[in-house]
Amino acid sequence: MKKALVKTDYHFPRQKSVYHGKVRDVYNIDDEILVMVATDRISAFDVVLPKGIPFKGQMLNQIAAKFLDATTDICPNWKIATPDPMVTVGVMCKGFPVEMIVRGYLCGSAWRVYKSGVREICGVRLPEGMRENKKFPHPIITPTTKAEMGLHDEDISKEEILEKGLATPEEYALLEKYTLALFERGTQIAAERGLILVDTKYEFGKHDGKIYLMDEIHTPDSSRYFYADGYQERFEKGEAQKQLSKEFVREWLMANGFQGKAGQKVPEMTDAIVESISERYMELFEHITGEKFITTDTDALSSRIEKNVSDFLQNRQ
Repeated sequence: MKKALVKTDYHFPRQKSVYHGKVRDVYNIDDEILVMVATDRISAFDVVLPKGIPFKGQMLNQIAAKFLDATTDICPNWKIATPDPMVTVGVMCKGFPVEMIVRGYLCGSAWRVYKSGVREICGVRLPEGMRENKKFPHPIITPTTKAEMGLHDEDISKEEILEKGLATPEEYALLEKYTLALFERGTQIAAERGLILVDTKYEFGKHDGKIYLMDEIHTPDSSRYFYADGYQERFEKGEAQKQLSKEFVREWLMANGFQGKAGQKVPEMTDAIVESISERYMELFEHITGEKFITTDTDALSSRIEKNVSDFLQNRQ
């Protein structure tokens, strides 16, 4: 069994602080740049699961780096370099406390609330008569709050964001513009791979008064993809879509009685389950990027990352 990186505790040159998120550990270097380590932790229903998934961090980091590079003409982003397969170093931004979720199709949590009779999400009216996995006439933006560790993200409307002062009208207009343009680019790239970009999320922040795209982009942790081949036939028959996303992890948890609710226990993650999740992530990587995934040695993950990042920071002095 390959090893997984589930915890980091580095002391990099000029390090001022560290933030341990659900999946990523973010190191503040001199209040100027951030070192984001994509660990192998995995979360679902806003809960970090008890075992890490080998190679997951590497795959997510490399997918995000690829898409950040492919969208620099749309908006500036925080990435400076990827000194290690599991690390991105970037500009330190003050993040907006919201996640910009954009949906092209009715599925996942949106379908679950729609099925219950709800016809408005985050201030957006949804058409009557829709079915699961149906394409919206136009992509819709359904923001959520950016929750602290252990808390759930909450739906929020554009009007509430402005009312609470989480963004100015001018800032929010730019966030909307960037979100829709990024989603369109992601949709185009996905189509070239025989995929449909169903929904995704973007996070933004400000640096020197300018809005930057932050964090990951178009990864299977932040996005849902359908296979284009057979989509229409499956939709017309009311069948489940063949998809590339982390939804299969959520489905496994739900099938075993866990949805992140109080009193529920995470089902046992056997070595076979962990390995199968790792293999699914590799499938996701190769379909999304169109490239073969090259595994790295996992025997000395932590020390390798420490050396690569420290060398990079020393060379930037």
